[in-house]
Amino acid sequence: MVVKVYGPIKAACPQRVLACLLEFGVEFELINVDLDSNEHKQPDFLLKQPFGQVPVVEDGDFRLFESRAIIRYYATKYADKNPTLYGTTLEEKALVDQWLEVEAHHFNDMVYTIVVQKLVIPKMGGKTELALVQNCEKKLEQVFDIYDQQLSKNSYLAGDQFTLADLSHLPGIRYLMNEAGLGHMVRDKKNVNSWWNDISSRLSWKKVMLLMDQVN
Repeated sequence: MVVKVYGPIKAACPQRVLACLLEFGVEFELINVDLDSNEHKQPDFLLKQPFGQVPVVEDGDFRLFESRAIIRYYATKYADKNPTLYGTTLEEKALVDQWLEVEAHHFNDMVYTIVVQKLVIPKMGGKTELALVQNCEKKLEQVFDIYDQQLSKNSYLAGDQFTLADLSHLPGIRYLMNEAGLGHMVRDKKNVNSWWNDISSRLSWKKVMLLMDQVN
């Protein structure tokens, strides 16, 4: 059965879901949602996602939103295809969840604010709050310090296997490396840089990038 994924390929959260589906070889149909025209805030879409955010997936009669919940769902559903992506023991799953929470609340919040301030607000004719951006960059630097320490002990955030915790960082770091012009924050940390080069070289992520390039 083909999974329907609602959301634009250029948005970070849909990219997270697509990378996960590609890791498991799940066939999907990407249905574009035009954020610039507020399609995600229209009544038809709000029936699918009451908070007006992307992505949403429809898997037969089952509908799910929130990208990290979606990737957990598919990693559990297809655990037989790749059991290490979400861990095989209670403790391994707990560590993956721990770093997913870190990504969501310590890493992504900073990246999101930086991207909104540096890219979205100017596009809409507004003015970037430089003090806010600088504060987020300072906090993000501290996060990367912690990551660098963790990655000095393990190949990946939750251990020595690539997991959802690593996968979930791919869209946000891509924004830092490219549009936000903050690639030095990754490159200046030896272990973080090696980790990024590793996870961004995965075939699943390369396929997501190819899909994005096709709509540019």
